[in-house]
Amino acid sequence: MIEFQHVSFAYEKERPVLRDLSFKIEKGESVGLIGANGAGKSTLMKLLLGLLQGEGRIFVDGTPVEKSSLAEVRRKLGFVLQNSDNQMFMPTVYEDMIFGPLNYGLSREEAERRVDAVLERLGLQELKHRHNHRISGGEKRMAAIATVLAMDPEVILMDEPSSALDPCNRRVVINTIRTLPQTKLIASHDLDMILDTCDRVLLMSGGVLVADGPAQTLLRDRALLEAHRMELPFRLSGC
Repeated sequence: MIEFQHVSFAYEKERPVLRDLSFKIEKGESVGLIGANGAGKSTLMKLLLGLLQGEGRIFVDGTPVEKSSLAEVRRKLGFVLQNSDNQMFMPTVYEDMIFGPLNYGLSREEAERRVDAVLERLGLQELKHRHNHRISGGEKRMAAIATVLAMDPEVILMDEPSSALDPCNRRVVINTIRTLPQTKLIASHDLDMILDTCDRVLLMSGGVLVADGPAQTLLRDRALLEAHRMELPFRLSGC
């Protein structure tokens, strides 16, 4: 579903951010993308979305990510941004959620059914007609996730989906992610959440993919994580 072939990128010529990344994510996989700050996780996401262009090749469902195919590629992708304020741009939650489905050609009746189904799944019915500037940070994060789910993409990308959430909403998000049939790539420092939602982990350090394997194995490897400025998930740490 997603393939990186020898992908490199640098914001400044002599300072590469990503170096020779190659990996595949199969349809239906749930993959965690982990690494300390500056590892290159957000840059990888931007390249996948076609917001940046580097060296090498990237494919989404067999379609190359390049200027001529961006509309087709982005229709397959749903991206939950780390900062929800950059994602919620309409006056109300409802207007944000229905915007994508309507622009994808759904009738208003069908789009409204989809919006209501997502809100019910997440337990967010009370947010439907709330104004975005009058809801809390945690509520806005949940609404941003709902907006992406309403578009029913084939691939869901999430950048720190559990940030700004209270424990209850964090658990709702985890349970929701676990039931989603889509291919998922989740970048997060919340390794307990990654352990709960992902079968596989990609560990990045200094712009290089240093480990790729089962989440239950890599997230229990204290020496590996600490060598790359990370710690064991809290519930595995013995604290």
